[in-house]
Amino acid sequence: MNLRPLAVGSDGAIRTVWRLPAVDVVRGRRALWWSVGPTGQLAVLLVHERYLDRSRYIKGWVGWQPKLPFTGELVTVAGGEERRRLVEGIRMRPSHLALLPDSRFLLVSGRTSRGEAEEGWASNAVVFSPSGTPEAEFCVGDDIPALATDAHGGIWTAYGDAGIYGGHPESGGGLAGWDVRGRASWAPGGRLPQCPLHGCTAATEEDQVWLVWYSSTSSGGTFLSRITPSTGDVVSYVSPVRTPDGFAVRGDRAVLTRRDHNKRSVEVVRAALDGTTWTVTSRRRVRVPGRVVMHCGQGRDGFLWLRAGNTWLRIEA
Repeated sequence: MNLRPLAVGSDGAIRTVWRLPAVDVVRGRRALWWSVGPTGQLAVLLVHERYLDRSRYIKGWVGWQPKLPFTGELVTVAGGEERRRLVEGIRMRPSHLALLPDSRFLLVSGRTSRGEAEEGWASNAVVFSPSGTPEAEFCVGDDIPALATDAHGGIWTAYGDAGIYGGHPESGGGLAGWDVRGRASWAPGGRLPQCPLHGCTAATEEDQVWLVWYSSTSSGGTFLSRITPSTGDVVSYVSPVRTPDGFAVRGDRAVLTRRDHNKRSVEVVRAALDGTTWTVTSRRRVRVPGRVVMHCGQGRDGFLWLRAGNTWLRIEA
């Protein structure tokens, strides 16, 4: 395989934003869940190894599982400045971290379960205050491979097949929107071109949200759905890349990535929108500083953030 080395910042297109400091690694801290906020701040939750078990079968950081309850340290990086805050007594196993307005944040487990009939579905989302205290708990559906928040605190989810066919009412639509109190605020309502089977990744562009998913039908493919939260309108496009791990858009330009699983390389694809069709304009395979596994990409306002091991890169659309 012919790989091009990563040109960090040489042309302004791909830059290294943050690396987990060596002192954290030496002291046994592992960088687990991460996200980028609507204003471009990176957030990473560190957990010490004493709270963790390691899977023999799952590669990369996603193979670490916390023992409950556990303590984490939330690191936020913005404008070259790093801030940290301790979060104690976490009583859930997160799959996603997301930032909310007013310095609050959200932890979400990708799975939930149905309780007794009168109890409904178990909570799998917790909102934390700026000081790290739980403020609210609720359920945002079952089997969530992709999640993002918007600038107003809306929560956007794309579901997997276990959620879509598992009986949860909002998960059954394949995509959903929620408010910060856990109330369903948006559903596709039959406005998608195909029936979703699995979510891939998510992005935001100003006041719009993009959810990327693939279809379960024999003629299906991968789709990019652009949602306008203020009106509920949704427009879907055929993706120029099958099942991307990351997607970011700026106007009529987009960048998408696909990983070589658990290897130090990704395919970076650039595309342009011509009317109703996204067309590939370039492809290149890039060597990155660390191994790339699941949940490696997130798009914010024209920048695709990519996690490679303990290094976070930013690729401009």
